[in-house]
Amino acid sequence: MSRTTTIQPGRTAGQGEFSDPLVGFHFSIDVAGKVLGYFTECSGLGSEHEVAEHKVVSETGQEVTMKIPGRLKWENIVLKRGITENTSIWQWRQEVLDGNIDTARVNGTITMFNQRGDAVARWFFENGWPAKVTGPQPKSDSNEIGVEELTVTHEYIRREI
Repeated sequence: MSRTTTIQPGRTAGQGEFSDPLVGFHFSIDVAGKVLGYFTECSGLGSEHEVAEHKVVSETGQEVTMKIPGRLKWENIVLKRGITENTSIWQWRQEVLDGNIDTARVNGTITMFNQRGDAVARWFFENGWPAKVTGPQPKSDSNEIGVEELTVTHEYIRREI
């Protein structure tokens, strides 16, 4: 398998290089001011309310169902990438496994890049920690690239740009 070198946005060759089997990247995760990695897929950048139904009787005596916002739920952020030698997400997860949830719980950002490497969108999350990290699941009869997946749970998210 051939490997290419991906250079972080805003860096020159030799600074912050990661050997990456993918030609490009589309998302990065930055926690506590440090970029942990670059990813090709990202989901869960949002929230939703449960819908509570409240039955009332209108002035005309008709029963009406009002729908009001219930409990707020933040979606887990899920990032996927081809396997690299960068183990930052595994080290972050190890903090949780070691019982150090207070140090693992951090604020961070997810940044989306266009093909030129320009940031086109950014989401800020609060009190995030790695709930799950999985490595590749190789099959002997497949030539698919190995994929790592990071799931970040958090308490708040907003889009900045």
